[in-house]
Amino acid sequence: MILLWTSLILFLIALIIPRNKNIIGAFGWMFFAAHWAIQPIHYLEIADVFNAVLTIFVSLFCIFMVFFNFRSPKSDTLLTITFAVVIGGFFYFPFAEMSLLKDFLVDAVTFQTVWGLNFLGIPATQLGSNILLNGYIIEIILACTGIESMALFTGVTFAVDAPPMRRFKAFMVSVPLIYGLNIIRNMFVMAAYGYQWFGEHSFYIAHHVLAKIGSTSALFLMAYVVFLILPEVVDMIADLASMFRVVR
Repeated sequence: MILLWTSLILFLIALIIPRNKNIIGAFGWMFFAAHWAIQPIHYLEIADVFNAVLTIFVSLFCIFMVFFNFRSPKSDTLLTITFAVVIGGFFYFPFAEMSLLKDFLVDAVTFQTVWGLNFLGIPATQLGSNILLNGYIIEIILACTGIESMALFTGVTFAVDAPPMRRFKAFMVSVPLIYGLNIIRNMFVMAAYGYQWFGEHSFYIAHHVLAKIGSTSALFLMAYVVFLILPEVVDMIADLASMFRVVR
């Protein structure tokens, strides 16, 4: 977490310093790249290959951002992206770092997942942050709350220069929806695992394959809707893409 907090502090300084602000941001992206570079180890330990590969690409993206920020110290697009990371970071890290908030969110998601299963007639039971069904137990952790994806969309929707009402609409069609769909995702994984829908590999297939495909597809669809509401995000992505073309 030291790498993460260091990067966020540097990002904040970059937003405050009026001249050559992106040079300071570049150093923040260095620490951010280092943070993501060590994440694949954790995901490989829990056999989550999808997220392991994803974090490798995120780290590579951060390395490119270091280069772009040094090359274009006054780019508004790069500053907007840095601003998005700051917003998303301060949306996420209180839950990651403060036990009270983390436990509250995990408990809420666990309760709502169990309530949803019970509503459908599936006799799941909450045991703290664990869910018991048919003799099988799944522990709900912070990653199961969807907080990372919610932080991402929060950062993007509120960082771009657009009218407040359009930013609010983009937020409402993404973040609350992510939370709700994540509850449904947890319900599916628990039911599939508890009733062994896919045999001895039920948890792996339900959680690491089917749920990943479903959640990724939903995020792409939500991103498309956000793009329709906030074309400024598309302009930002297009500007960033042009930087990559120059590198190539």
